Amino acid sequence: MNLADAARTGLVEIRAHKARSLLSLAAIAFGVAAILYTFAIANEALTKQREAFNLVGPGPIQITFMQWRKEDDKSLRLSRGLTSDDAESIRLALPWVHMVSPVLDTWGEVRYKFLNRWSGLLGVTDEWRKRNWVYTLRGRFFNKSDYETGAPVCVLIEPGGWAKGKSAEARRWSYYNDEDIDGLIVHYNLLNQEISVNNTVLTVVGILKDPPKDKDPRWFKSDRGNNRLLVPLTTAQRYFNNDNWRSDKPVAERVSFIDLDTGSLATVPAATRRLQSLLDILHRGEKDFQIVDLRQEIQKKVNEMREHALTILSLGLLAILAGGVGITNVTLATVYSRIREIGVRRAVGATRMDILMQFVVEAMLLGLLGGIAGVIIGLGGLLFVAEEGVEKLGYLVWWHYLFTVFISVGASFVFALYPAYSASRLDPTEALLYE
Repeated sequence: MNLADAARTGLVEIRAHKARSLLSLAAIAFGVAAILYTFAIANEALTKQREAFNLVGPGPIQITFMQWRKEDDKSLRLSRGLTSDDAESIRLALPWVHMVSPVLDTWGEVRYKFLNRWSGLLGVTDEWRKRNWVYTLRGRFFNKSDYETGAPVCVLIEPGGWAKGKSAEARRWSYYNDEDIDGLIVHYNLLNQEISVNNTVLTVVGILKDPPKDKDPRWFKSDRGNNRLLVPLTTAQRYFNNDNWRSDKPVAERVSFIDLDTGSLATVPAATRRLQSLLDILHRGEKDFQIVDLRQEIQKKVNEMREHALTILSLGLLAILAGGVGITNVTLATVYSRIREIGVRRAVGATRMDILMQFVVEAMLLGLLGGIAGVIIGLGGLLFVAEEGVEKLGYLVWWHYLFTVFISVGASFVFALYPAYSASRLDPTEALLYE
């Protein structure tokens, strides 16, 4: 018996026992759908990891200020907190680093004509542009003079809306509420206009536009979108440096965090040790700062995505296992119902390999049909059930489909071997006498 004859015979048997075949096929199909979904999540995690690492740079480190808030805090307040002077000291101590970007993170009440809105506000230096730059710019960004003079200028960040389909336009505009800062930026052309922030008049010299929210590669930043105003750091420290940590006097040079990029992954450990020693000295032994390797933080979030994918993969493998057991039962039942036929075929010259191939090919056909059905179910689940399914669908590549079907066919082959082997070992004489 050749392969074509075995496939033809197998299809006849599958059609003859539709209910039995459908039950085995269904279990495999759901398992394949789960594996396909796993591939989408896993590839999404890898893609987002690469995008994130490209954005933050090869050696990203963040130094954050740990605010003193507990009433029973025993600190002697010998430190001035995290300041832009610390950033200058870091530049002198580590002249080889690619970026040292001190940032003051605060809030302000924005007034434009008769409208009042609250927004997050960042005081930045020109170093801020070296990482996480995903914007399109209208107007201009800050120049050297703005930083040196503490000029009353600002740059606004316009939300990017959504990139999904025709209905996205309605969704986009419904997302922007006229009662928040996003609505003000979107609905009014503020470029070259004057706005008041905490009673300080600023001129809008530029507008940065975010990428669409569903295409934003900064998925690892939980605060993206909260800060809509950028001002030169010197301007922020002059006008918006609200002293929100317990101290007897304000610190004009205070910043909220300092972003660094060493320029190389290999230099991060040495830079971290050097920063720890330097800041211990500058802060007089006060532990009011934290040094974070951002790549490790991103990796933690990627690992969470992978754990989710592994959970779904395990469920998919269990479903395929159940389907494989079903195929074993179906093949055994087929063997016992066709013992006389096996005897006749052996009597007219069929070899044990012919018998083995007949039942294995039939099981593999079930696996192939289950794999194709599973791909269809998986795609339907991604499109209509999964959150952001359209985006996840884009993370699937051609070999994912082939591999899931291959898994299905391979599992069917393995689970059909025992009953097929048993059939090939039947004695022809006893098979002919079987009732």
